[in-house]
Amino acid sequence: MTEHDSQISNNCSAMSDVLSRIGDKWSVMVVGKLNDGPVRFNSLKRQIGGISQRMLTLTLRNLERDGLVVRTMYPEIPPRVEYALTPLGQTLLPAINGLWDWSVAHYADMLEARTDYDARDGKVWMAAE
Repeated sequence: MTEHDSQISNNCSAMSDVLSRIGDKWSVMVVGKLNDGPVRFNSLKRQIGGISQRMLTLTLRNLERDGLVVRTMYPEIPPRVEYALTPLGQTLLPAINGLWDWSVAHYADMLEARTDYDARDGKVWMAAE
């Protein structure tokens, strides 16, 4: 293996690791929702909708572990905890916002393509039988 091949392999490994963290739908949504500043757990859960408490907790912990989110606990009664993007997490915003914009602009096109594919694929399977 050449040095160039090794570098490509390392880059692929890095990309795979990054995508495993930020490529899931919950991480993308959490980062997107934290775009406007610190948010409390229950507010974040309401804003995202459909995410379980356990999944939100795991997602926030993983994002915090990777340095993308910071958890701040305030010594109040009752305790108040807020989540915010770190400077590293903020560097993801252009990519995440681009993905949000792309999905808004092209989601209907994707649905149409799926419908066309499924109709065509169904005809192919019928002809094969």
